[in-house]
Amino acid sequence: MGVIKVWPRVILLLGIAFAGVALEPRVAAQAPPVQQPQAFQRLHLTTGRSMVLMPDFDVTRIAITNPAVADATVVQPREILIDGKAPGTISLIVWGADQRVQYDVVVEQPVAALEQQLRQLFPGEEIQVAVNADAIVLSGRVSSTQVMLRAAEIARASAPKGNVINMLQVPGAIDAQQVMLQVRFAEVNRRALLELGASIFTGSAGYRNWIARGTTQQFPSAEFSGDFASNEVVLSDFLNIFLFNTNFNIGTVIRALRQTGYFQSLAEPNLLAYNGREASFLAGGEFPVPFSSGLGAVSIQFREFGVRLNFTPTIAGDLIRLRVRPEVSSLDFNNGILLEGFRIPALTMRRAETEVELRDGQSFAIAGLIDNESQTDTAAVPILSQLPIIGNLFKSKAERQERTELLVLITPRLVRPLNPDEVPPLPTLPGQFLPPGDDIGQQLEGGGGVVDGPRSGG
Repeated sequence: MGVIKVWPRVILLLGIAFAGVALEPRVAAQAPPVQQPQAFQRLHLTTGRSMVLMPDFDVTRIAITNPAVADATVVQPREILIDGKAPGTISLIVWGADQRVQYDVVVEQPVAALEQQLRQLFPGEEIQVAVNADAIVLSGRVSSTQVMLRAAEIARASAPKGNVINMLQVPGAIDAQQVMLQVRFAEVNRRALLELGASIFTGSAGYRNWIARGTTQQFPSAEFSGDFASNEVVLSDFLNIFLFNTNFNIGTVIRALRQTGYFQSLAEPNLLAYNGREASFLAGGEFPVPFSSGLGAVSIQFREFGVRLNFTPTIAGDLIRLRVRPEVSSLDFNNGILLEGFRIPALTMRRAETEVELRDGQSFAIAGLIDNESQTDTAAVPILSQLPIIGNLFKSKAERQERTELLVLITPRLVRPLNPDEVPPLPTLPGQFLPPGDDIGQQLEGGGGVVDGPRSGG
């Protein structure tokens, strides 16, 4: 009886198992396929513009995902008005009586008036303009450096208070964004000085009861002391030639001097600046200028002088546009002022400002900054200076001529930083900087210092 009862159960379980194996491929075959994203028709329009969509069926209902980007209105059973409001992409779904259609509405940024103007001025150039509240961005590719620079100038003129970021690419452009400026200043000063004058005098005791002195007051002469009995004469300056005869008690001082000068001042700075950023250089110093700060208090403010250079590079493809401003100033005490006991000098200044375009390694020179000065002072004693031969003793003359010329030579170069493996080794001495045995401790008796620390290299 037990065997008869078991077999039906076994047969039933085996039948269920075979049925599951048979049904498993059929269930797998009935699994739905993976749906691919469906591509919908795209509708393109510009911000601030409208378009009319005309489906081929009567519209019963529409839906739009973001009304802030675009809005849609059914104006006729088969006409839908779409208005673009802001850049973006949204979905538009249209229902009919027995069908449904979906669209992708793409609202694009409108073409700026500046971009339209650039396309008219430079036909065939790929220039895109992006305008925002802070800057104007120029992008694309142009055929030459001149087109790149002119497009940037037009953009700056259209927005004087905005920033213009020029990202236009030129064929053969260099990736370097740093400029090194090699500058050489040369100042040549030629000076010629001629002074001629004479002064005749007698001693305080005079000659044969005569006491005399003749001078034009242009150069210092002899002065008599208050006591004539002492027979003393005070000479503040012997000038160039001094003659005195003790027998006749007569003397003369002569000023006959010729000076020539030649001076050359050089400065050769190398400045490194980033594209579009200003760099400056100053080789000189500062001098104090006192000024009243109120209630009798005097404050000091320092002013700079010397050789100065300011420049701003702009890399435009394979060209470098430079805005340079060289300046050379020096102290001039002759034209200074005296303020509250302080001697404040004036400044003699020569300055130039220009904008040029160069390629990497090319040079340009700024010259012709010439300052010519000529001064002649004459003095003469009336009547006596007109006498023949001896009249020259009663004349004096001083001539001064000075010429200063400034030359500035500038060479821009495109540079890039060196990688660690490209840095050249620094020069080093072959031996030790200080030879062993010169330590103070080793010079003391008992070898002080040797015990306190280990030997070098030990």
